[in-house]
Amino acid sequence: MTPETALDQIRTHAEPGRAEGMADYHKVPRDYLGVPNPAINDLTTEWRRALTVEERVTLADALWRTNIFEARLAAAKLLTQARITPDDAVWALITAWLPDLDSWAIADHAMTAGQRRLMADLTRMDEVETWTTSDSHWIRRAAMIVTLPLAKLNNLKPAEAEARERVLGWAAAYVQDSEWFIQKSVAWWLRDLSKHDPDRVRAFMAANGRHMKPFARKEAEKFL
Repeated sequence: MTPETALDQIRTHAEPGRAEGMADYHKVPRDYLGVPNPAINDLTTEWRRALTVEERVTLADALWRTNIFEARLAAAKLLTQARITPDDAVWALITAWLPDLDSWAIADHAMTAGQRRLMADLTRMDEVETWTTSDSHWIRRAAMIVTLPLAKLNNLKPAEAEARERVLGWAAAYVQDSEWFIQKSVAWWLRDLSKHDPDRVRAFMAANGRHMKPFARKEAEKFL
């Protein structure tokens, strides 16, 4: 499948007037086609079934490079799958997108794809840790989003427990950052963790909560 064919298929699902509303909502200058997310889900599900991993990586790369909102979402969804073997090329492409992250919607879709690859190989945590000192708050935030599955686990294996504590160490440093999206990412992580290990979240908040913005503290403790 060529990128042009894929884009044509995406465009057939555009809804009149939707693109303008999306541009106003996301507030990032780029082309918006006005295609709802469920339609992109359906298309990319079909593409994943029809294409090899190599073909999907090639198509995802091309769609991402268009800088069209829906094309970037489709690129991420093409690579969002629990089991991909081998997956080195997939992980490499996802991480290559990091400098382009400039909005929460695109970043979250890209990192949702990254979550599967990270959980498949936790040695990638070393690379993710380098993101935490990036000048870009989107890349720093990505470190919390890509590791979010670690907050949702019960009965952790030793490597998972070690990785979870590692992320909480990053979060302890992040609470000093006043950037809204960073505070939000820490709160989101802690909120999800509180459903599985509330005592650990209580301990984190006792040690670090005073540095968090009020909205972030409230969200982190929502289920405690």
